[in-house]
Amino acid sequence: MTAKIIDGVAIAKKLRTGYAERVHALAPRGIVPGLAVIVVGDDPGSKVYVRNKVNACRDIGMRSRVHSFAHDCGEGEVLSCIRTLNEDPGIHGLIVQLPVPAAFDMRRILQSVSRAKDVDGFHLYNVGSLVFGQTIFPPCTPFGVQRLLECEGITVEGKNVVVVGASNIVGKPMAMMMLQKDATVTICHVKTRDLAQYTILADILIVAAGRPNLILPQMVKTGAVVIDVGINRLPDGRLVGDVDFEGVRQKASHITPVPGGVGPMTVTMLLQNTIAAAEREANSTPIESPDFHDFERAIA
Repeated sequence: MTAKIIDGVAIAKKLRTGYAERVHALAPRGIVPGLAVIVVGDDPGSKVYVRNKVNACRDIGMRSRVHSFAHDCGEGEVLSCIRTLNEDPGIHGLIVQLPVPAAFDMRRILQSVSRAKDVDGFHLYNVGSLVFGQTIFPPCTPFGVQRLLECEGITVEGKNVVVVGASNIVGKPMAMMMLQKDATVTICHVKTRDLAQYTILADILIVAAGRPNLILPQMVKTGAVVIDVGINRLPDGRLVGDVDFEGVRQKASHITPVPGGVGPMTVTMLLQNTIAAAEREANSTPIESPDFHDFERAIA
């Protein structure tokens, strides 16, 4: 068996064509979806990611604005910029490119972004709402994985899904999103003993651990769907994922490459969330506050 390679670039391109039509439909109402990106410091990876986001916005007719700060700027400067952008009617989505300097209170920074513009899905409102399946802006990378599976016609319901990696950005929200699709979900992490005993049971294996070649062929069930979220730069400059691609593709039914798999979908979901925010404004649809009584009923 040789796995079908899931082409994230092609799927992202198809989705973005539809998004461009949604952007065009807002124009007669005087609305152009706008994304603002705050970047602190000169991290090379961040520069690439920001450039990709800016180009993606331009390609479908959205506006983008980048606010750059020196690595030694004060946290207050960034918070002030966030407050200004929260009130800017021309900005529908606002993200803070990670990482930020170690001296910053990252939680404070992320929670300062208006939940109505939190298109990265990092605000506690969106993270917490994942539990109830009511999040306004799903976190972009897990959202991108979900759309990849949907576009490939891969059913999640009833499947054993193993998520390797328990970060707040990918692993945990990914697990919650798979639970909402009625999968049986196992989360593994860096302290999981005998990782292979879990991964070998996966019908769908999603790996976001940040360790090159962590997943070897003997750890994967024949016919499994393997989604590699990892991206690692080797000493020779090559980009690889967390999965031994050449080895695992001989056993899996579907597999994502690195690069060209999940990465393009992350940016695409950022566009989707920003357009959705603009459409919500156009339709005067407010973001409702969580209802404590709903919460009580949910846990009863």
